[in-house]
Amino acid sequence: MTDSAGDEELVAATADLPRPAPTDPIEAFAALGLLRLSENDLRQVLSRIAELAKVAIPGAAEVSVTLVSGTGAGTPAFTGAAAKAMDESQYGEGRGPCLDAAARPGSVVSMPRAATDTRYPLFAATAARAGVGSSLSVGIQVVPRLTGALNVYAHKTEAFGDEAVELAVTFANYAAVALANAHLYETTSALAGQMAEAMSSRAVIEQAKGVLMAQQGVDADEAFAILSRASQVSNRKLRDIAQGIVLGARREPGSP
Repeated sequence: MTDSAGDEELVAATADLPRPAPTDPIEAFAALGLLRLSENDLRQVLSRIAELAKVAIPGAAEVSVTLVSGTGAGTPAFTGAAAKAMDESQYGEGRGPCLDAAARPGSVVSMPRAATDTRYPLFAATAARAGVGSSLSVGIQVVPRLTGALNVYAHKTEAFGDEAVELAVTFANYAAVALANAHLYETTSALAGQMAEAMSSRAVIEQAKGVLMAQQGVDADEAFAILSRASQVSNRKLRDIAQGIVLGARREPGSP
């Protein structure tokens, strides 16, 4: 049994899909070159890639970007409701052209007659309801545990020729670069934060050692041994023990 209300909503959302005239791909790629990750978050960058692919790829009506990680699959960027519906029909079933493309980065999965293709029955049924005649998915490799696909949907059957496939691959490659850069940026930022925290911890530990050396007349090694024993006995981080000693010394009368 089908959900007629859901079908009506899907049809209503996709009945008047825009049919943009193809734009000069060179202009689209020039626009891509102006994108800066430092000025836009990743979702904005992927959305812009999808928008430009939609107007540059001949026959494209809607475009989406699928990402697949260990926690599942999702569509962080899409140009319209039809693209999102087509993607999500695959996530629910755990199979479909965009998931197959994501599993094989660099591959191209073409569905020239999406509504009648027997390889993916649920995908085909969704395509028939949404008025999607054909689809094209290009696999994207980001990092070993994060892959994805650029998905292009058309109203007509057999809408995508060699030029469309070539452009889709180019846009997918650009999306891969943007994703890899974003991953590198996040990794580098996290590493910088860890280094800053480590330096801060070392500084307060050195301060605490100085306090103990002055108060108890011990050398640096003995002061560190005192901190280590206190950390083990109290089951608290060494940095927290050191911070407490430093703050206590600052509160003592006559301390600077």
